[in-house]
Amino acid sequence: MRDKIRVLIVDDSASVRQTLSAILSDDPEIEVMGVANDPFMAARKIREEVPDVITLDVEMPQMDGITFLRKLMAQHPIPVVMCSSLTEAGSETLMQALEAGAVDVILKPKIGAADHLAESAERVRTAVKGAARARVSKLRAARSSERLATAKLTADAVLPPPKIGAMAKTTEMVVCIGASTGGTEALRELLEALPANSPGIVIVQHMPEKFTAAFARRLNGLCEVEVKEAEDGDPVLRGHVLIAPGDRHMLLERRGARYQVNVKNGPLVSRHRPSVDVLFRSAARSAGAMPWVSS
Repeated sequence: MRDKIRVLIVDDSASVRQTLSAILSDDPEIEVMGVANDPFMAARKIREEVPDVITLDVEMPQMDGITFLRKLMAQHPIPVVMCSSLTEAGSETLMQALEAGAVDVILKPKIGAADHLAESAERVRTAVKGAARARVSKLRAARSSERLATAKLTADAVLPPPKIGAMAKTTEMVVCIGASTGGTEALRELLEALPANSPGIVIVQHMPEKFTAAFARRLNGLCEVEVKEAEDGDPVLRGHVLIAPGDRHMLLERRGARYQVNVKNGPLVSRHRPSVDVLFRSAARSAGAMPWVSS
């Protein structure tokens, strides 16, 4: 039997610690090994027992989460999931967290409607499981990826019915990319290496609402290609990169011989919104029959 994923929760809010503990403890694959109300208490607990994953608040007394994260990555790398409230300013701070070594970003669960809390709980558990597989240290043992026991909707729950009839021919190329936990830095390295005349690119990065806009702005300042958060109806153009907005699905569509994106709401698909499955399935419908073009 596989060992449980041991999680340390670091947050100065007692209610958040309690909510996160309940959410994570409800999963048979996860064990909450401890909680801490500030980085100093967290450091003491880590010296006693090293967790597999840490959930870390951003704003805390005595030492902020970003500073603690940098110290942790320099001295004792452990997969860290940053936990933040949904604010525009906070999204910029979370970009610093990803640069400092955090493997994922989640929103603090809010007590409210049952369906909202259930959706939030599923995202928290999925982020922790993904972080447990992240390679933040060469000394960490590799973990096998296991399927979650929860029921999953397929991309067909979001995609419209396929259109009947032949589509206009096109030689335009489009690149579809999907990334999840730990994918933000991989995307940065990839996009920074691309020339300004690269084929149009559409990306789904599993990330909360508002954080994707800050992520796109950060990449746009680093890359030769133009990067922006996608809006419904945006064309897919050479030299441009569209990133699906957090909490919205993004589909690739054909309009004659051109491509554009459809940004829409919908249920979680494979525990995510935006979902990589939705983007790829729509791309298979709209661009799957494209011919190879040789130079």
